[in-house]
Amino acid sequence: MRQPHVLVLPFPAQGHIKPMLCLAELLCQAGLRVTFLNTHHSHRRLNNLQDLSTRFPTLHFESVSDGLPEDHPRNLVHFMHLVHSIKNVTKPLLRDLLTSLSLKTDIPPVSCIIADGILSFAIDVAEELQIKVIIFRTISSCCLWSYLCVPKLIQQGELQFSDSDMGQKVSSVPEMKGSLRLHDRPYSFGLKQLEDPNFQFFVSETQAMTRASAVIFNTFDSLEAPVLSQMIPLLPKVYTIGPLHALRKARLGDLSQHSSFNGNLREADHNCITWLDSQPLRSVVYVSFGSHVVLTSEELLEFWHGLVNSGKRFLWVLRPDIIAGEKDHNQIIAREPDLGTKEKGLLVDWAPQEEVLAHPSVGGFLTHCGWNSTLESMVAGVPMLCWPKLPDQLVNSSCVSEVWKIGLDLKDMCDRSTVEKMVRALMEDRREEVMRSVDGISKLARESVSHGGSSSSNLEMLIQELET
Repeated sequence: MRQPHVLVLPFPAQGHIKPMLCLAELLCQAGLRVTFLNTHHSHRRLNNLQDLSTRFPTLHFESVSDGLPEDHPRNLVHFMHLVHSIKNVTKPLLRDLLTSLSLKTDIPPVSCIIADGILSFAIDVAEELQIKVIIFRTISSCCLWSYLCVPKLIQQGELQFSDSDMGQKVSSVPEMKGSLRLHDRPYSFGLKQLEDPNFQFFVSETQAMTRASAVIFNTFDSLEAPVLSQMIPLLPKVYTIGPLHALRKARLGDLSQHSSFNGNLREADHNCITWLDSQPLRSVVYVSFGSHVVLTSEELLEFWHGLVNSGKRFLWVLRPDIIAGEKDHNQIIAREPDLGTKEKGLLVDWAPQEEVLAHPSVGGFLTHCGWNSTLESMVAGVPMLCWPKLPDQLVNSSCVSEVWKIGLDLKDMCDRSTVEKMVRALMEDRREEVMRSVDGISKLARESVSHGGSSSSNLEMLIQELET
């Protein structure tokens, strides 16, 4: 029998590439051949690919154009521009690559495509070439479920795109009733009408996945069981195999820990670990708003003063491009009084997040609630203070604070007094209450990826499907 050959196709963004690369490594460990297809722009930003290829001889990297010039910002402001370019340019290139791979005599043809959940054009290509296709959703199941409930929400009149009553609770999303505000719907963010192209894009991509052979979720059964029970009858076969970063570590052990590559598109500053080594147990608030969120200079200063005034130590990831319209955040902070921050705070451009969250000095995580960050915090047993900015993050934040009760929500506020109060609540006043839930969820996450756990077993079933 020919060796199974899987082509993995992520959307070219940090939060999509990282979990899908984790899966690619796990498939290679199981003896499958994997071609990881990226865009030229993202491929060039990945470091130490040779090291990864050496560790996994059946893992191969290919890249194609996204149709945009090299100096294009490729940020969230231009999201739909990137989406349309990828669909128009990358789709025919994907077809050409699959055809060329099928003609090679030294490797087996691609037998399955695992495509990102917002690249549904891969389903079109797979159907045309008669190749099995599986969709990988990089968002939480709760977030996806809210998309699937759009028809019901429209029928119930809960898709009112206005600023009025946005604090009202949503009642038409089964198993999430009372935990989502109108503002927290992933599709309400910045929208004024149903014809909005962003809204239409995500709804259509959600509907398209029902044409796939299966859907993969980076989650675990005991975390999102109520929502999964609602979705499974509406979808093809479902595989819950998360948290993937923890499953990768459980399966690959020391190989994972010593790997110089972890799917990051930015170079991490490991000196922050040395700084953490000198801090007291559970005393540091780790602050990171992910790879795409941008702040205004006013928001930056409010967070800065709130953190400083809280009196807590903090490690803050400030990307060079984090300020909208300004290049150097250091100049903004330099205008402010020192306030003793040299002793209590450290600023870095990027951090090795999994290592930071696992460090015994870290006691809290001020986060944008991206799904990867949320899962990493769960596994590490670190409570969260949520400040979501993007659509899916709004749902995650509501689940963190209202459903799982493993963190607190800033509720759209970032004035310095609120930040100060909420940081103290996370680290002091409500810590014992939150940590009870955090410890329980962390234990469930680790159990799911251990031998015989739900995610570990589901990965085995996925591998069996790919081998047939």
